[in-house]
Amino acid sequence: MTDPGPASRGPVPGPPGPPGAGPGRAARTDYAGAVYGSMLAASVIAASSPSGPHPRISLVLLLAVTGLVFWAAHVYAHVAGQREAGRQVTWHQVREVGRHEWPIVEAAALPALAVLLSPWLGTGENAWLALGVAVAQQVGWAGLGARRAGAAPRQVLVEGAVNLLLGLVIVAAKVAVGH
Repeated sequence: MTDPGPASRGPVPGPPGPPGAGPGRAARTDYAGAVYGSMLAASVIAASSPSGPHPRISLVLLLAVTGLVFWAAHVYAHVAGQREAGRQVTWHQVREVGRHEWPIVEAAALPALAVLLSPWLGTGENAWLALGVAVAQQVGWAGLGARRAGAAPRQVLVEGAVNLLLGLVIVAAKVAVGH
C-alpha cells in the first residue's frame, strides 16, 4: 500500500513559537500577556504587606521576582506543551516564546514605579497608588488589545469593563482582608 501523502493526514501544525510569530509576520505586542501581567501585579500588591526597614523596596522586589517567575513558567509551559505534542523545540524558538511572553514582566514596571514614587506624591507608605496603576493599565491594555484586534467600539468597552470588574475584585479582596 502506498502512502497517500501529507495532504491526507490533515493539517500540519505550524512551527513552535508564539501565536503570530513566523516568517513574514511582524512582531506585535502581546496584549494578553500585558493584561495578565497587570492582573498579576495587582494581585501581588493586594496580597502583600511588606514591613521592615524598606517596605517599598521589598514590594518592588516582590513585583519583579513574581513577574519573572510567572514569565519563566509561561515559557516553560509553552515549550513543554510543544514537546508533549512531539515537536522538537530549538533554543531560537525558546527565545522567541520568551520575547512573546515578556509583557508579563513589563507589566510590573509602572506599579513598581508607583510604589517608589508614592512618598513624593503624598500617598505615604501604602500601596493603593500602585494597585490603582496596576488595575488602570490592565483595563488600558485590554481595551488597546481589543481595538488593535479590530473589535467594534462596543466590544472594546466590554473588554475594558470586564477587566475593570476583575481588577475591582482584587481591590475588594484587599479591603476585605484589611491590608
